Amino acid sequence: MTAMSVAILFSGQGKQTATMGADLYAEDGNYRQVIDAANQQLNWDLTAPLDVQDPQRVPVAIAAMSLGIYAALQPSLPQPAALLGLSLGEYSALMAAKAFSMTDGLKLVADRARYMQRASVMNPGMLVAALKVTPALVAQACQAGQAVGQAYPANYNLADQVVIGGDVRGVRAAMASLTAQGVKRLVPLQVSAASHTPLMAPASTALAQRLTHLTVRTPQLPVWSNTTVTPFTATTLKATLVDQLVQPTHFYADLQALAQRGVETFIQVGPGSDLAKFAKKAVPTARVMNVATSEDLAAVRTNLKAVTR
Repeated sequence: MTAMSVAILFSGQGKQTATMGADLYAEDGNYRQVIDAANQQLNWDLTAPLDVQDPQRVPVAIAAMSLGIYAALQPSLPQPAALLGLSLGEYSALMAAKAFSMTDGLKLVADRARYMQRASVMNPGMLVAALKVTPALVAQACQAGQAVGQAYPANYNLADQVVIGGDVRGVRAAMASLTAQGVKRLVPLQVSAASHTPLMAPASTALAQRLTHLTVRTPQLPVWSNTTVTPFTATTLKATLVDQLVQPTHFYADLQALAQRGVETFIQVGPGSDLAKFAKKAVPTARVMNVATSEDLAAVRTNLKAVTR
């Protein structure tokens, strides 16, 4: 395996658990060092059981866990060709690439969560995952939804899986349109914020102001944006993060772009395994792994040793 063949995928929200990372903290010194540093910088206790409904602590805990796993893996990894996260995971990836410090990044993640929570109160919304669809069919359904409310594509996760977001009237109308077109699988997500849609405009505005106080540097590794499907630069980073809140994510296109550039191995770090599953579906020939537990970490280290011999 060459240094140009590995991409690290940083988890977004949705698969957090109350005790996530506890086994890693107990068993891995590199992981523990990251969490201890985060606790000291935030004056929080990320080793305590997590309230999985806490809108501000959950994203910080996920980002810290993802960075801890990345640190634990680094001695076993060749230099990654790229880093990629989904939504929140982009912040973890940018911290891992030293585009901004972990101290600044985790505080920014907490503030972003607060802005999004406030926006969801101002503009209540919903998200629904549509499976076995095409982007054109989703666009048509969103047009139907916009006749009565607000409905937009929010996440292009796979070629045939798109999340729709908007207000309740608009999204339900979009769902009815898809059902009428024969779509069988529509899965409402357990969220109240229509992330990556115009309903997050108040959060986007607040984030833009907040980012004026953030010091950014050129990422040390390429970090691919879900919004632009290109790597972040120091010049574009702030504007892209602002846009990310109100524009759809293009995770599938990012995976395709990395595969076209020779990435053969995708490793998800953080809670859950959805991104690894997306990678396997988007790039069937890829080697895919994920690390969410100490058992996963041991297995991935073993696999990396085997393929680098």
